[in-house]
Amino acid sequence: MLKPATRMLPAFAEIAPGVRRVVAPNPSMMTGPGTNTYLVGENEVAVIDPGPAIAEHVENIIEKSSSCIRWILATHTHPDHSPAVESLAEASNAEVLGIPAPTGQYQDKTFSPTRILRDGDVLETAEFRLEAVHTPGHASNHLCYRHASLNWLFTGDHVIDGSTVVIDPPDGNMKHYIESLQRCKELQCAALAPGHGEVIGDPTRAIDWIIEHRLEREAKVLAAVNANAGLTTHELVPHIYQDVDPKLYGWAERSLLAHVLKLEADGVASSMDGRWYAK
Repeated sequence: MLKPATRMLPAFAEIAPGVRRVVAPNPSMMTGPGTNTYLVGENEVAVIDPGPAIAEHVENIIEKSSSCIRWILATHTHPDHSPAVESLAEASNAEVLGIPAPTGQYQDKTFSPTRILRDGDVLETAEFRLEAVHTPGHASNHLCYRHASLNWLFTGDHVIDGSTVVIDPPDGNMKHYIESLQRCKELQCAALAPGHGEVIGDPTRAIDWIIEHRLEREAKVLAAVNANAGLTTHELVPHIYQDVDPKLYGWAERSLLAHVLKLEADGVASSMDGRWYAK
């Protein structure tokens, strides 16, 4: 889960040649300083993650794009990333790209892409080339976008510097998440542009930190299951998340479930009637 924002980002900034960032006015514990919307290109603009359906944010995107929006891309369909797509598409008549929302409570069902992307699909213009990289884990329909000439990766919620995101089953999958992190590391990008927070100039460090943190938590989960056989995930939370505010135990339990499901997939844990045992 994200940490509270320690400092705000500028509401608008040019972060690389031909790439601008507009921060949505939705700061919170779960969104950090707010959702990052990226404007790629000058004469013809691709908008990555328009964010929540906040009218002033949509108007700001249109203004900063000089009404040159031709494409709208979503990394995934969580409520802080894609709901503004609908109104922005209506205002700009832009093509919408991404993967439709899976089933689930926290999905934006209004997202309706005119072009469904698959891993390796490319958006190529006179100014830039974006390649879709399917990165399931945080969400089954999560895509990152690699900017070819910059060798930057727009990571949505897949990688956020110094923080973790909730992996919420059944759509969230911890095993897929770690595998997708490894794949992003292998891309050897020069920088990562996350869905929340600052540009990450050392991708290997940031990705290694997340993987290490998740595997340390996994080891703690397995140790707790070994020591407390037959407990439910709700009962296991206090044994594992001593470093988390009890007010956040509900979200912690969702990540704990993701961990035990990964352990089950790895063949080192099993469940019976919602109670967990080590093998």
